[in-house]
Amino acid sequence: MKKEDLFATLRANTYMQYDMPEMAIDGITYPDRLRQFVEMTESVGGHVLELGEGEDLNDAVRRAYPDARVFASHLPEITIAGKNPDTVAEAADLNGTDVGIVRGELGVAENGCVWVPQTMKEKAVCFISEYLVIVLKKTAIVDNMHEAYARIDMDPRYNFGTFISGPSKTADIEQSLVMGAQAARGVTVILV
Repeated sequence: MKKEDLFATLRANTYMQYDMPEMAIDGITYPDRLRQFVEMTESVGGHVLELGEGEDLNDAVRRAYPDARVFASHLPEITIAGKNPDTVAEAADLNGTDVGIVRGELGVAENGCVWVPQTMKEKAVCFISEYLVIVLKKTAIVDNMHEAYARIDMDPRYNFGTFISGPSKTADIEQSLVMGAQAARGVTVILV
């Protein structure tokens, strides 16, 4: 049976319809969103750095990852990047990236996650990099996921985005915690 036929059958056999109830959801709020965001990000294994007045973003990334050699970013202010996810021929060309640097659109104080919309050709930079740096405006932190979802605006070119909260981790195999199993083994949010 085709999907359209199934829906037609359901419509033909629905005798009473009811409007959806009003749902006013008051999500949790925090007196200090920024402090809550920092605490939650660190509680899930991430790091938060606050960029000082006049401090160079490139210098902050180098200080956070002094041993890194290969940086990838499409952000115009990142001059240390040797790879650009907009100009590589394919995603596999980003393999070997020590630090990927992307921009987050909004942070969520409730759980320390950051919405990272795909604004580059190869989103693999978010997952293939050993370490990920997310640049986020301090003013872009909301209290809860309800607010976050209400503010998400997808880039029509890519129509993809993801919430990232700390480094990738799993304990599925023999109950042993493994960092970086599916994505970056470390995440640093730089607040600007």
